Amino acid sequence: MVDSEKVEELFLTLDDKLDKTVAVLKDTFASIRAGRANPHILDKLQVEAYGMMSPLQQLGNIAVSDARCLVISPWDKSLLKAIEKAILASNIGITPTNDGTVIRLVFPELTEERRRDLVKQVRKTGEEAKVAVRNNRREAMETVKKMKNGKELSEDEAKNCEIDIEKEITGRIEEIDKIVAAKEKELLTV
Repeated sequence: MVDSEKVEELFLTLDDKLDKTVAVLKDTFASIRAGRANPHILDKLQVEAYGMMSPLQQLGNIAVSDARCLVISPWDKSLLKAIEKAILASNIGITPTNDGTVIRLVFPELTEERRRDLVKQVRKTGEEAKVAVRNNRREAMETVKKMKNGKELSEDEAKNCEIDIEKEITGRIEEIDKIVAAKEKELLTV
């Protein structure tokens, strides 16, 4: 590896971009429900409370009561209707039941056809993440080429940088493949 601040900065930037790509993929997959109760499906849910929009997690406790049921216990019971309205408007495909003290979300069993659709969606999202990773590789390679043409790097140093970039990209694509495979397995497990 070349001892150059610009090269080090290049790899730090590349690593940061790749970390963000993988994090976005994991976030996206967390919100895809697999027929089991998953509190992360509510992560992006905003509720109108006290005259402003607030994340649901800040308004109450979200617990998994069993494999197919989430229980939302708001700290202020007057927010039950607002939470129920936000869940209905969120389009997550689950109808909330309000018993006056808590809201229950019962996750229906996924049909085989729905599971296959979700697997297709997961694969498509995984492929988009790989495209983003490859775009990051292209940008990094172009930077190395500019540095070589600008005489900041020798031929050998540029070649070593390209090899290191390739290793990093290959590792991230393998990581994405593992994440996609794990989500597919989760979706197809009945």
